[in-house]
Amino acid sequence: MAINERLDLNNIPRHIAIIMDGNGRWAKQKGLAARILGHRHAINAVREAVEGCAEAGVQYLTLYAFSTENWGRPKEEVMGLMELLVQTIRQETATLLKNDIKLESLGDISALPVRCQRELAETMEKTKNNRKMTLVLALNYSGRWEITEAANRLKNKIMQGEKLPDTLTEDDFAALLPSYPMPDPELLIRTSGEMRISNFLLWEIAYTELYITPVLWPDFNREILHEAIISYQSRERRFGKVSASTHN
Repeated sequence: MAINERLDLNNIPRHIAIIMDGNGRWAKQKGLAARILGHRHAINAVREAVEGCAEAGVQYLTLYAFSTENWGRPKEEVMGLMELLVQTIRQETATLLKNDIKLESLGDISALPVRCQRELAETMEKTKNNRKMTLVLALNYSGRWEITEAANRLKNKIMQGEKLPDTLTEDDFAALLPSYPMPDPELLIRTSGEMRISNFLLWEIAYTELYITPVLWPDFNREILHEAIISYQSRERRFGKVSASTHN
């Protein structure tokens, strides 16, 4: 699919984050008995997002794939998700290599099944020298986990006797986050129409532009991605300051 001619290719977000929501509702709407079937149909949406972002010139794409709260779902669904994750990573490795896309992860990966950890580690190793775009999978992740992890890293530095500045700056603390040195997202997309952040990148999205679409994740495609970017490009990002138009 061609790049939307309405896109300003000189104003593409450096980093886009996506909350992929609505797989279960999509499966229900389609009359499918198992929610996992919605997750299976969502693989094409992931391809559309990854390839669409790479084509547009996005440098980082973070996908909220599995939150720490998702362990509370039915065991059959969780296990199905983990198996699907293994299969998808294995199948998509060649495509990542072909498109010069680097794979990274964000979250407590140690809690995932061993097969998931192995497939993830192998693909990350194979793609580590790719440069066109970095795809980050947030797995067993939550924003509160990340901030707590940063606080624990700071505690460990203190206990080890490391010399620290008298007063920590925001930059000092940000450097302790597991996401460091990834830049903050300029655009956060959420599918399914839900008006929630869902414990995602809480520190990093302080001034991120939000785009909420009613489309359920399995129906997400490049066209919707382009509309989200076009919406982002129409906004004035003030970062808490006065609008430039008020000075005219």
